[in-house]
Amino acid sequence: MTRLQQAAGRSAVEFAAVRTGGEPTLEAFARAVLGLVAEPGDGVLGRVVGAIGAIDTAESLLAGRSAADLVERVVGAGGDLDEREATAGLDRWSPRLDHGSFIRSLTQAARVGAVLLTPADPAWPRGVDELHVHAPLGLWVRGRADALSSAHSTIALVGARAATGYGEHVAMEASAGLVDRGFTVVSGGAYGIDGMAHRAALASDGTTVAFLAGGVDRFYPLGHESLLARIVQTGAVVSELPCGTAPTKWRFLQRNRLIAAASEATVVLEAGTRSGSLNTAGHAAALGRPLGAVPGPVTSPASAGCHRLLREFDAVCVVDADQMAELAGGGNGTGIGRRPALGSSDGAGRSPDADRTIGTGSDDPTGVRMLDALSTRTPRELSDVARRAGLSVPEAMSTLGRFEAEGIVERRPSGWLRRRAG
Repeated sequence: MTRLQQAAGRSAVEFAAVRTGGEPTLEAFARAVLGLVAEPGDGVLGRVVGAIGAIDTAESLLAGRSAADLVERVVGAGGDLDEREATAGLDRWSPRLDHGSFIRSLTQAARVGAVLLTPADPAWPRGVDELHVHAPLGLWVRGRADALSSAHSTIALVGARAATGYGEHVAMEASAGLVDRGFTVVSGGAYGIDGMAHRAALASDGTTVAFLAGGVDRFYPLGHESLLARIVQTGAVVSELPCGTAPTKWRFLQRNRLIAAASEATVVLEAGTRSGSLNTAGHAAALGRPLGAVPGPVTSPASAGCHRLLREFDAVCVVDADQMAELAGGGNGTGIGRRPALGSSDGAGRSPDADRTIGTGSDDPTGVRMLDALSTRTPRELSDVARRAGLSVPEAMSTLGRFEAEGIVERRPSGWLRRRAG
């Protein structure tokens, strides 16, 4: 019996209590394990899984196989992995192999009635496969598991949290009009534009899907707990992160790639120059998906991001539900074809500049993850910071050294502390 089979046996009761897209399988169990050990969008893990499969990958981690052995397996299967990448990857993933945490996550998933979807399930949203090695290993869903299946036309409506009355009015009209045309409205569940898009879809008896940056057992933001609970009744709340996982800035940025990939088109309704919705637009453009932007008053800082999309990034100007539906193919799921990607592609379905092209403040992904992992009140040891960030200890040490020189963090006898701003 393999280590993975032994682990599945130890977790059989908890895993059996989790509804899945089909019968619980060793493949689904392996993907649940891998989802626990890696941060979203880990391209190295994606390459390993793509070459040798989720079961063999999880077995390699549980059995404590060496970096050299992992490289031999991946290369032997026709994949691409060098020993340096394998060593760094194992250093990131292995500290998170915690059976107790896994059991608690499965228990929480069962408690809230979560569904684990894998790529083998008919309800799997095929659009996310275009993320290639950055695609999610699995998706945890509360609500209708088929809400994002290819049988439905989908469109993402995103925008600023600090929305104006103008932006919320446009979002309300657009969302209601799109569900009347048969679209499923996809967004991020946040305050402002996202929340209005979800509420208008529900008010029009339509289907809406919210992607979260943490586990589906802990609705975020807290002020939208009742809204997200309503979405579960007729649509779905989705996350690639296991239950019990807290949202972080890095996970919000990675969540945005799923919003873009799961939708036939993305429309930015209102956004300032630093809005996170521009990150979603960057992912849509990198995937070659239709991208629309709604113009606003030229004097409004809340629309400056939309105007930049129109001026510099070839977004299509859209002003109502008819034009948004046309952008996405009219509601029949056909789309209007792929748009040229902004910037060069890394061959993995995602531009290397997807986070930087439009300037959303994510110029240093590793730095973002490190700051997420640090506390401003409690010093944390280096190994703990690295585990929380999903990085190897050498990677964490390098970034902390740079941050210390810049005065962003400080080292104390008991560990590392993030300095308070100001």
